Amino acid sequence: MPHDDRVTLPSLPSLTSLPATEHPDLVAAPVAAALAAWPGAAEVAVVGIDPDLADTAAMSEAYDIPMTAGGNCVVVAGARAGEERVAACVVRADTRADVNTLVRKMLDVRKASFLAMERAVAETGMEYGGITPLGLPDGWRVLVHDALLDEPVVVIGSGVRRSKLLVPGRVLADLPGAEVVPDLGR
Repeated sequence: MPHDDRVTLPSLPSLTSLPATEHPDLVAAPVAAALAAWPGAAEVAVVGIDPDLADTAAMSEAYDIPMTAGGNCVVVAGARAGEERVAACVVRADTRADVNTLVRKMLDVRKASFLAMERAVAETGMEYGGITPLGLPDGWRVLVHDALLDEPVVVIGSGVRRSKLLVPGRVLADLPGAEVVPDLGR
């Protein structure tokens, strides 16, 4: 009997999982490029969703997904001595990123705030509500909430509102440039 080396894709009962690397049409262009270059992408699934349900709470309710399985990505920036420092923070959806204390200290800035929506969309090449830690601009830090690593499946953005990526939680630690941060979400 031949041996099957394929990886089992993460899945949720209410959504149809497809291999993300085989469906670049379902993700934003920078995300497709990042998936193509990342060895961990073999364990990433993409699922189509109603774009009107892309916001975490609406999606969780409509597709019966626990909030603990959601990974929200927010982009935060601050400056020190004229140098801007940007980080994408991925936190469990039932928490909020600790921007004012933890992220501010990690960026070593006096004040950290959310990047303006228009700028975040323009610089990432992703849609608002779909920004994800894969395919971000060079130089941006990727901070991952440690609580997500224990989740069997984490739902994150795909760069567009009409789909989501499903990732085994442990794989988030292997995202390009990822820094796992205890208590990033509170």
